[in-house]
Amino acid sequence: MHRIPVRTANDSYDVVVESGSLEGASRHLQPLIGDRRVFLITDQGAWQHQGARLKKGLEGLDTTVIQMAGGEENKRLKLAESLADQMYAAGADRSACVVAFGGGIVGDVGGFVAAGYMRGVDVVQVPTTLLAQVDAAVGGKTGVNLAEGKNLFGAFHQPRLVLIDPTTLRTLPEREYRAGLFEVIKHGIIKSPSLFELLREKRAAVLAHDPETLEAIIAESVAIKAEVVSKDEREDNLRRILNYGHTLGHALEAETAYARLLHGEAVAFGMVAAARLAESLQLLARDEARSLEDVVLSYGPIPELDGIEAWNLAARIRGDKKTIGGHVHFVLPEKIGSVRVLSDIDHGLIVEAAESALRVFSRGPDVPAPALPESVASDR
Repeated sequence: MHRIPVRTANDSYDVVVESGSLEGASRHLQPLIGDRRVFLITDQGAWQHQGARLKKGLEGLDTTVIQMAGGEENKRLKLAESLADQMYAAGADRSACVVAFGGGIVGDVGGFVAAGYMRGVDVVQVPTTLLAQVDAAVGGKTGVNLAEGKNLFGAFHQPRLVLIDPTTLRTLPEREYRAGLFEVIKHGIIKSPSLFELLREKRAAVLAHDPETLEAIIAESVAIKAEVVSKDEREDNLRRILNYGHTLGHALEAETAYARLLHGEAVAFGMVAAARLAESLQLLARDEARSLEDVVLSYGPIPELDGIEAWNLAARIRGDKKTIGGHVHFVLPEKIGSVRVLSDIDHGLIVEAAESALRVFSRGPDVPAPALPESVASDR
């Protein structure tokens, strides 16, 4: 078992990574909630595949199960309102504890409901997808989508506990598993060369769900995020590095109406685009950029990106929640394990990087980065 502490200015909790922990859930929850009522928010897929295990693990606790619709297209305010209505009808009061059981969408929506219900009740995150385990469940970000963009309506609401059982991934569709691996790659690029090398060297073991390798990459990813969140709870500065790949990734999700790609797949595109942008700005060496791209592509594929226009993607980033005061912030790699946050990058370079990444995913990694304009080169 791995127990990873998250200590922010306002909250402290642990992330427990333990195979078989679903069956022992009450052992972890009981000390936190006592005899308070549990309202378990889940979706059909998680409940169908893993619900019996968690139900057994929650024996002895007063638990009400509320199912929600999955899918990014349903991750809207009306869904959160419906869940809150169902909690109220079932008798939930201010002592209620929400358990969000499922993938990243369930965690975001369940956490958002907990943040708002009667001005805030406790939430425990029990993520069942790799993406949720290594990213979405840790850090207290909750929210829903607006038509204009992803997660534009939400709140910071730290959980009381994050309980991760890697064995839940055995029933995860291969595509969703690979989508989660892109977030693991992200953690390696931003802060851990050793994690990046593990992913490069042990690709076969990772894709085969080798238990020891899987627990190692989950625990390392969680430790990286816990360290960052502990220093910057509300994304004032350092936490922005966790958005590597998300600026154009979110734009791609919005451009495709959240219907074509999984979140991790969009992040894969965004990571390559950001690397191409960093290369064009002479922040990232060509060999480092190609190494980064090779690892990202080796864990693909992602869906076809035909019909996507780079200009449209670049235009959408100004509506992203990471754009502050009209300034678009990009997280750009300097080398594997180190990134830098830059703003006010030439719009034409962003378009060229997006176009270059679109070609990479359609033709392979041998597409050159966009040329550095003379006006930019003269400043380097």
